Amino acid sequence: MAVDTMGEALTARHSRQRMMVAVLATATALAAVPALGIFGLLVARGAPALSWEFLTGMPLRGMTEGGILPAIAGTFWLVGVSLAVAVPVGVLSGIFLSEYAGEGRVARSVDLAIVNLAGVPSIVHALFGLGAFVLFLDLNTSILAAGMTLGIMTLPVIITSTKASMQGVPHAFRLASWNLGVTRWQTIRHIVLPNAMPGILTGVILQVSRAAGETAPILFTGAAFYLPILPRSVDDQTMALSMHVFALVTQVPGVSDAFKYGTALVLVGFVLLFNSFAIVLRSRLRRNRRW
Repeated sequence: MAVDTMGEALTARHSRQRMMVAVLATATALAAVPALGIFGLLVARGAPALSWEFLTGMPLRGMTEGGILPAIAGTFWLVGVSLAVAVPVGVLSGIFLSEYAGEGRVARSVDLAIVNLAGVPSIVHALFGLGAFVLFLDLNTSILAAGMTLGIMTLPVIITSTKASMQGVPHAFRLASWNLGVTRWQTIRHIVLPNAMPGILTGVILQVSRAAGETAPILFTGAAFYLPILPRSVDDQTMALSMHVFALVTQVPGVSDAFKYGTALVLVGFVLLFNSFAIVLRSRLRRNRRW
């Protein structure tokens, strides 16, 4: 009798487990469907426009024909400047909050400020960039002003991922290092930071994806509607893929659907390419992790 009861209990437990697995798998599939649908739509409608001339040519006839090279180059410039601004500041801030700030009032206030900054709409960041960088610092509408605006907008992602990744490194690693007479900074540099690097790269990946796809922050600070030349320095204005897609869809009449979807496909492809590279690098770093 007891054996039968135990068998029924095990059967019921396995049934509940299978049910939960099915629910989780369904939720995962539902989360993936929109992304796959968007990408499939872009490929179906935008692939006919893709060609070497499309990727390397200048826009012609009011952007209704030609290529999108200035927009591609401008996106690289903007993402590069935003990385140069956000990554050093974000990683150093995350290190301080994780390893030095403790749990005091100051640390809680900074955490609250970071959370609030993450929730600020992108158009507000655009107005801040316009006032702080374009007007107050007199950078004019330029790649530098737009990249700094994007960098500030994406700072919370890098700070949060850095802090969480470093706090995820076992504290025993720190204790063992300190017991050997190693200083706190040397421990952070040689023990904690290398083991937290995969998580930090995750934040950088998210930063690149958001910086490449934002339109509002660069609209007022450095993006040009139509500028069929390549930027030569951070003081120049530039076209950008996100702004170019917006302009083609809303401002330029007579543009074929293939041209619009092709431009959007290039933007998504740029993000996927960088993300793939970062994921491969992150996987290699994880294999070298010490726990």
